[in-house]
Amino acid sequence: MGFILKFILSAIITYALANFLPGAQIDGFGASMILVIVLAILNAVVKPILQIIGLPITIITLGLFLFVINALIVMLASYLMSSFEIDGFISALIFSIALSLATAVVDLVVD
Repeated sequence: MGFILKFILSAIITYALANFLPGAQIDGFGASMILVIVLAILNAVVKPILQIIGLPITIITLGLFLFVINALIVMLASYLMSSFEIDGFISALIFSIALSLATAVVDLVVD
């Protein structure tokens, strides 16, 4: 039950962020649900590869390069989905930070 609730809340947050933040557009709530699934798959498959490749830069920047990796994941999701658009890198960075903070709060509240 907790998984389904987290999924729905993440989709709601994603939909709200895409409509609220400048530079991000999403077609509807259904597209938001698909975006959550696409982001989960990209975070499971592509993100570890990028983290290994970017490990030296991550160490030099004291972990700040992970924000860049998250923004790249959001931009890749935008490229893969025609119903979700991000205007540029800064918009993807802001979207990924806001989404990370919001889902962290959801993870704390929902067990």
